[in-house]
Amino acid sequence: MTWKGSTDGTGWMQRALIGIIRICPLILVYALMALVIPFYMMFANGFKASYSFFRNRIGYTPVKSFFSVYANEFNLGMVVLDRFAAYAGKRFRIEVSGKELFDNMSSAPEGMIMLGSHLGNHELAGYFLKSEKRVNALVFAGEKETIMEGRTNRFEQTNIRMIPIKEDLSHVFMLNEVLADGEIVSIAGDRSFGSEKRLRSPFFGDEASFPYGPFAMALQRCIRMITVFVIKKGIRQYKVWVEALPEPSGSNRAERTQSLCNAYSATLEKMAKQYPFQWYNFYDFWA
Repeated sequence: MTWKGSTDGTGWMQRALIGIIRICPLILVYALMALVIPFYMMFANGFKASYSFFRNRIGYTPVKSFFSVYANEFNLGMVVLDRFAAYAGKRFRIEVSGKELFDNMSSAPEGMIMLGSHLGNHELAGYFLKSEKRVNALVFAGEKETIMEGRTNRFEQTNIRMIPIKEDLSHVFMLNEVLADGEIVSIAGDRSFGSEKRLRSPFFGDEASFPYGPFAMALQRCIRMITVFVIKKGIRQYKVWVEALPEPSGSNRAERTQSLCNAYSATLEKMAKQYPFQWYNFYDFWA
């Protein structure tokens, strides 16, 4: 989940928000946001896609699907505010399932790919999962200056470097370089970044498109992949799930790449079924 945009007049609003969060309880800020959500829903481009997800994929009734869109938008607002709360220096309680797995794999000499998604609050994984190796997080190059400053300030406390996505795909060469150096790459597995190459994989009873690049890089360098999901469990509480994708199966590179993608899509589906209000997808993912 990532905000796009360029540096503009909204920067002062974001700085003001950080200032408000510093002095106000988060629950109060959440409550004020809750009043705005219905107006946002009336004009949001993603309402139809979100409603379709709850109605056709989760199987809710029309009425429950409508209110589920509200819950989805409200949860999105909370995790975005939590990011600004992190920039403001607020702390969150965290429980990690799979910490030993992460520590063991991140301490190995070879590189590793850490697959996130737009489910939960993946950015906070960078604050919770610490590694002696540098973690290279792929981010949109055009995000607001305030967001980039906030990330930089928080990431200075960890061993994380941001790699911006570029139209010339130079970020792909940088990712390959850091993996060759034995570092960690953090990337969302449910979005394609620049490249038009996709993999189709079973997802919620149909087939959906997933990016080809992360799985191809893992195979090319014979490195492991893990999935990381950061789920909001309370006002200032999160739980992190870390799982390793199984070794790919297949007799050739194409089959093994598809095997990795299928394993990721199955894991994402399992988590999205468990926490449907925290999967922030607002377009037709199956198109």
